[in-house]
Amino acid sequence: IVLSGGDDRVWKTWGFPDGNILLTGEGHTDWLSGCCFRPSGTQLATSSGDTTVRVWDLSRRGCTLTLRGHSRAVRACSWHSCGDLVASASTDGTSKIWDVNSERCRYTLRGHEESVNSIEFLPFSSTALTSSADKTLSLWDVRTVSRL
Repeated sequence: IVLSGGDDRVWKTWGFPDGNILLTGEGHTDWLSGCCFRPSGTQLATSSGDTTVRVWDLSRRGCTLTLRGHSRAVRACSWHSCGDLVASASTDGTSKIWDVNSERCRYTLRGHEESVNSIEFLPFSSTALTSSADKTLSLWDVRTVSRL
């Protein structure tokens, strides 16, 4: 299965190698910048120009959670390997770590001088990597909200 999202505000799952559309989801009010599967494969997260991250349940075929807190477009999202945390990177210069169980922002990562364009968790760790338009990369310990 391949996952995609785009300017049409819709995410799609595609069967591979046939290329047939299996599922679609709508709900964002602006372009999609990122989409990724939860490690369990039962849900996915999407990030958007509408400043939100959404969590979708594939069995229910709908959005189950909208995460709000960025003041500008969200450029990327990523699941932690535990499956309970989603990270987001925004053009507002911050990244956020969201707890999907409590449905709240657990941490806000501040320190980049410009747009944060990507965020990824290192596998099986509390470390996240961000990249920014300020031409820097940062490693973060998300437990202490500090740069490494």
